[in-house]
Amino acid sequence: MKIHIVMHESFESPAAIEIWAKRKNFDISYTRQYIGDSFSKKCNFDFLVVMGGPQSPATTLKECPHYDARREIVFIKQAINEGKILLGICLGAQLIGEALGVKFDHSPNREIGVFPLTLTEDGKQDPIIGKFPEKFLVGHWHGDMPGLTTESKILATSEGCPRQIVRYSPKIYGFQCHFEFTPEAVEGMIKNNAHELKEYKDLPYIQTAEQLRNNDYSEMNKLLFDFLDKFSSQ
Repeated sequence: MKIHIVMHESFESPAAIEIWAKRKNFDISYTRQYIGDSFSKKCNFDFLVVMGGPQSPATTLKECPHYDARREIVFIKQAINEGKILLGICLGAQLIGEALGVKFDHSPNREIGVFPLTLTEDGKQDPIIGKFPEKFLVGHWHGDMPGLTTESKILATSEGCPRQIVRYSPKIYGFQCHFEFTPEAVEGMIKNNAHELKEYKDLPYIQTAEQLRNNDYSEMNKLLFDFLDKFSSQ
């Protein structure tokens, strides 16, 4: 299988997703926008993963010169039209929603840390997510959430955000949350987003740097690997 990963920043890494793909001996390619990579005109892959970032779908080139949201949305639309498998993480989930014609929204709460998700009734019936525990811990680092199409299903929610896992179609899922976090990835997030930990420290769903470092990310990674195994075998 050929998997293509879009990265907006070096510190928003694919982390456990990359670990899984390498274990599978998949052919991995990247568009690293933070070093000036441009989007290919051809979707020479089977599986597209769109990672997160501090930007939003509304961020302009003037605000972030290396991030071209409009061009990225065109690229995502092309992958959708060609029937590729798509997974969006955080900003990536929001961009997939935009490519499907719906605008992202601000989450009722900002979340940074590890907090539980709860499966919805649709989630319990989902052929992949439905195998997860009804409640489980997962990583978070966001202030927005993906838009919803008329066909989409919300599969999991948290106390702080009502749209954590969204199925847009059997081949297209969006995770507002971060199953892919590893201790190394979280360290990069802390280093590059320290201002957010300070600015939002008094909000209800914000962990400290020490708490972030002390979380166990292995169980959420196992759930991710199980999801990716099933999702990629369609």
